[in-house]
Amino acid sequence: MSADTTNGDQMFARFASVPAFVKMLALPAVSSEHAGSEPGLLAETLLEAVRDPLTAGLNDDGRLTLGVSAAVHSAEGLRGALEEARHARRVAAARPGRVCAAGHQELASHVLLLPFVPDDVRRAFTARLLDPLRDYDRRHRAELVPTLEAFLDCDGSWTRCATRLHLHVNTLRYRVGRIEQLTSRDLSRLEDKLDFFLALRMS
Repeated sequence: MSADTTNGDQMFARFASVPAFVKMLALPAVSSEHAGSEPGLLAETLLEAVRDPLTAGLNDDGRLTLGVSAAVHSAEGLRGALEEARHARRVAAARPGRVCAAGHQELASHVLLLPFVPDDVRRAFTARLLDPLRDYDRRHRAELVPTLEAFLDCDGSWTRCATRLHLHVNTLRYRVGRIEQLTSRDLSRLEDKLDFFLALRMS
């Protein structure tokens, strides 16, 4: 992908391998500030701008993955930026979807490690933790998996999670207790929370 700056505030990317009607796409402006981070184009912003037109230009079995590096301000930084973008693209390649993107911010988190987990290890890990919950949800029309996701997303806060799910705290405690019983895990332990979090991300 090559990028050119037009009028100082808009970028255009040309893609040689897609039909003419999507060869020129207007990309979002490069941000000057985002939550204290360096200036640059955020991967999620890029993906939002290009997903639909690029998907339309792909063959039935086509797929496109994009990696976005941090902004550089001199030619000397281009080699490092290219390597960073390549690592980010590998993260994007591990995600579902026909057009996916990942940015340099994700290279400093667990997200960088997940693409390198072998598929059979990934399936075994997620099955061991989540299959008992999915089976229970199917048999009893329960919502243990969504409850687990919300509980972790709320950092284990009973009050915030109950409010998000529109549940009484006692009902939430019952569901979490059932999750722990079915998986032999303890959601008050950081290690078990982390295992569940990673299983949900890899599933």
